[in-house]
Amino acid sequence: MTSASAALPQQPGRTKAFLRLVMIEHSVFALPFAYIASLTAMYEWDKNIHWGKLLLVTLAMVGLRTFAMAANRIIDREIDARNPRTAHRELVTGAMSVRHAWTGALIALAVFLAAAALLNPLCLALAPVAVIPMVVYPYGKRFTNFPQAILGLAQAMGPIGGWLAITGAWSWEAVVLGLAVGIWIGGFDLIYACQDVDTDREVGVKSVPARFGIPAAIWGARACHTVTTALFVWYALLTDAGAFFWLGLLIVAAAFVYEHTIVRPTDLSRLNRAFFSVNGFIGIALFVCALLDLLVRGLTA
Repeated sequence: MTSASAALPQQPGRTKAFLRLVMIEHSVFALPFAYIASLTAMYEWDKNIHWGKLLLVTLAMVGLRTFAMAANRIIDREIDARNPRTAHRELVTGAMSVRHAWTGALIALAVFLAAAALLNPLCLALAPVAVIPMVVYPYGKRFTNFPQAILGLAQAMGPIGGWLAITGAWSWEAVVLGLAVGIWIGGFDLIYACQDVDTDREVGVKSVPARFGIPAAIWGARACHTVTTALFVWYALLTDAGAFFWLGLLIVAAAFVYEHTIVRPTDLSRLNRAFFSVNGFIGIALFVCALLDLLVRGLTA
């Protein structure tokens, strides 16, 4: 190896670059709620944890989310190149080619469809319904000022699919939980979008902050998280949740208050802490409390 070649930065392997592209660690936002729905459905079905089904739910969720993120990055690569915050992304810098990104996306989609097929016929039949908003969302910022609504719809599929995976039947309890998750994620994405207001207006990307301003987006996020809390309470009532789940809701409510205390229209300096740390904590905390609640009430391995 020559000294010149040794001085060049090493490019990550294709697999590592793809995992960075899709931010695989962000599965923590939606996966816990699919588990809550799946485990609650198991409790209501026969009070036993079915590990094989839980593994398939995991594969389906991670597969679909990975496909969605890869498609998002591919579709948005030209917009990302014009935004200083996203100009380092792998498809912009060349660390990952579009062809390889599509290959990874299609493999992830195949994993999702295979897991859905192994779960039950209804999951497979409804799989396209879950895929459509994942593909529409990246285009949303091109035709509507409310792309977060499409994102929320896409994320709401997780808990609904988790329940369907276990029972093979429709559940309004899962719909309520799905709406809570969708509105929660749509709300914190309103906050996240505030950091790109100037670039979005310059490039022509549509969003609530770009169209209505940062204060409106922050207040919209607060309204979303108030509704989310109410929907969590409704879900708890519908499923006769016990003390641990209600404790989880108190923790979630406190986390929402903290999130909206550290992010204000005039101060976005702690936005990343609110987006990544607080919202990641919310999903994990409620899952742990929900699991403890189900175990105390009789769910067994």
